[in-house]
Amino acid sequence: MRRLLALVVIFVAVLGLTALGVWQVQRLMWKTALIETVNARINAAPQPLRAGPGGWPAFTAERDEYRRVTLRGHFRHDKETQVYALTDLGAGYWVMTPLETPDGTVMINRGYVPTDKRDPATRAAGQVSGEVQVTGLIRMSQNKGWLFSQPNDPTKDQWFLRDVAQIAKVRQVALPGWFIDAEAMPVPGGLPQGGLTVVRFTNNHLVYAITWFTLAGGLAGVSLWLSRRGGREGGN
Repeated sequence: MRRLLALVVIFVAVLGLTALGVWQVQRLMWKTALIETVNARINAAPQPLRAGPGGWPAFTAERDEYRRVTLRGHFRHDKETQVYALTDLGAGYWVMTPLETPDGTVMINRGYVPTDKRDPATRAAGQVSGEVQVTGLIRMSQNKGWLFSQPNDPTKDQWFLRDVAQIAKVRQVALPGWFIDAEAMPVPGGLPQGGLTVVRFTNNHLVYAITWFTLAGGLAGVSLWLSRRGGREGGN
């Protein structure tokens, strides 16, 4: 009876582990397709970004994030917001500046400045006036950070998330619910420094799938050994 119960438990466990392996294979296929899609988007020629009759498009992460676009306008430096950032260049801030275009205003992440250059007065040369052309990647508004990140505190002008809606409310400017990560471009004084978008996806699903299938196979082997052992003992 105990052996039968053990075989039933092992059988259920094998089914569960196999299901986990199949799920990881499905995740692998999804992640592989996602990586291919994003790589195609970031390497494509930039497309002009224009508003339609109903205003700016309602972009979605699945359909539009990391699409490469270009647009022209004038920066509203008086509405600039600095968002704390940890980058490959070290700690600093993303310079988020609205860009006024003939179709409306869009938030641009102009790029990175180190902590001692947060104040625009310390990088006045980079506060360009006149019409500029911006090329960059569409990004979704960030209203959630990593596990231990801090929430924005607009009352102290401390920003940790690129939450476009919240910034727009505080700066009193109408913006769509997405922003553009600007590519590197010549800037007087060299700051802000664009082109630092990190496009990196972890893809360990194959390892996980192999692990689950290996465990399922091992338990199936134990089940087969118990069955044969029980048959031999019963024959005696």
